[in-house]
Amino acid sequence: MTGIEISGVPFEFVLFAVTLAGVALFHDRTLQVAAAGLAAIVVYKLFVTGFHGDPGAPGLLAHLRAEWVVLANLFALLMGFALLSRHFEQSHVPGHLPALLPDDWKGGFVLLVLVFVLSSFLDNIAAALIGGTVAATVFHRRLHIGYVAAIVAAANAGGSGSVVGDTTTTMMWIDGVSPLSVLHAYVAAVVALLVCGVCASRQQQAYSPIQKRTEERAAVDWGHVVVVVCVLLAAIGVNVLANVMYPRWSSSFPFIGAAVWGALLVGALWRRPDWSVLPSAFRGTVFLLCLVLAASLMPVERLPAASWQTAFGLGFVSAVFDNIPLTKLALEQGGYDWGMLAYTVGFGGSMIWFGSSAGVAITSLIPEARSVGGWLRGGWHVAVGYVAGFIVLLLTLGWQPHAPHKSPPVPFAGEVGRSPGEGSVPVKTP
Repeated sequence: MTGIEISGVPFEFVLFAVTLAGVALFHDRTLQVAAAGLAAIVVYKLFVTGFHGDPGAPGLLAHLRAEWVVLANLFALLMGFALLSRHFEQSHVPGHLPALLPDDWKGGFVLLVLVFVLSSFLDNIAAALIGGTVAATVFHRRLHIGYVAAIVAAANAGGSGSVVGDTTTTMMWIDGVSPLSVLHAYVAAVVALLVCGVCASRQQQAYSPIQKRTEERAAVDWGHVVVVVCVLLAAIGVNVLANVMYPRWSSSFPFIGAAVWGALLVGALWRRPDWSVLPSAFRGTVFLLCLVLAASLMPVERLPAASWQTAFGLGFVSAVFDNIPLTKLALEQGGYDWGMLAYTVGFGGSMIWFGSSAGVAITSLIPEARSVGGWLRGGWHVAVGYVAGFIVLLLTLGWQPHAPHKSPPVPFAGEVGRSPGEGSVPVKTP
């Protein structure tokens, strides 16, 4: 069905833009604004345009069936990792880290590198929450918003080149893209981390210096440490099993979220979780799900043809639109350099706090970071790092688009040295 357009812009985008503006303006009413925006979009599509070609309530149900695994996994992970971060805090391990980290701006930078590494094999949400928990301790809970943005950027950068580090790269793997085809995202991600990490660490050191020594440090509670390790191992193991060994499984059931909660409940026999963190985590989680679901309802079928310019632009788009539907559309379209796209849609979401699930997760721990203006002013180096990383990747490896991988299937393991007609079309762009 034909919908309303304003100056050529579909009305759904207008509703979503108004919702995002409301989130930016009304920091203390973000959940209500997001829920109202989602309701308005759903009502409009129910009675005017339908849902990606399917009209009315049946179209809405079909859309929810297609999205429920992603939404359920996200809900379970955000709620579960809120408990996990509290376990980590109660273990008193963060209080011992100042003695291990350098006592100047390099200490903050080393912490960002650790978040980057964690995200490469765990999950960007968990890595961001762990990094935020440690940072809150070593900086005495006085965190510069620019450093908070850098924690999110480090988590998203670390996951961009690994098929088990980010939902978008996992989607690519499930869809038939080789893990080797996204690995070179790390060329850009490392550059971006260096740029924004150094700037943010200096910001934080000037704002609230890292403390090398603390007068009193509680003994490490190894019971909480065991729970944290078991939950992380469960998440990593199921992530690898479902997404690498049996990738089709992950599209049928939220295995990762279920594994995290299973480990938490078993761990409760050893150390009781701090259930009091769940109400606030629930509000932040529902807020994120409203934005993710609203973004998935956007008519993003009008993407321009695959090119490095399109991939670059999608990085900025992913700062306000969820990168999951953008990635899904790109996979359907085909013809992208998947490593470059993984970097842009992954790292690009770091430029605004609600542009990625890692950003929403960390602001549930640090609510004062929920400011679009403050994030842009304090985290300006994230955008600079994004551009710098993209330029280095483009100049060193160029734009290397792949032929559509769905028809006919093409083995991607040996891309190097193949002719363009064999499934890979490397184009060196100076």
